[in-house]
Amino acid sequence: MKFTIAIEPGTRMAAFGVVVPDLPGCFSAGDTVEEAFDNVREAIEAHCEMLAEDGKAMPRPKPMSDWQADREYKGWTWGIVDVPVERFFGPAEKINITVPGRLLKQIDEHARAHGETRSGFLTKAALEAMRRA
Repeated sequence: MKFTIAIEPGTRMAAFGVVVPDLPGCFSAGDTVEEAFDNVREAIEAHCEMLAEDGKAMPRPKPMSDWQADREYKGWTWGIVDVPVERFFGPAEKINITVPGRLLKQIDEHARAHGETRSGFLTKAALEAMRRA
């Protein structure tokens, strides 16, 4: 799942702060931007695991542009991280669907080109479509 992150600039005396606006209370830091990205992935995983254990749903994300307009984050740098958190919200189930052969081939090619599986791609596409609804 893709998450918008906001990165507060670091200084010689302070690390780069990172928050995940769509996950209130989820934050991290790093001495470098790269370390901040790595650390926030771990923070997102831990935060989502706790949400799932508490029986809470994933908050509905807002577009990055909405967060960028928020004065609280003025001057921050923006990024997106992809963290596989779907596993925390329930066991996978096999399904049987019917898809035209040509479309299935396109789905498989797209998924492979982006380092994903067919199931992973279809799951992400469904989540994205539901978010936009």
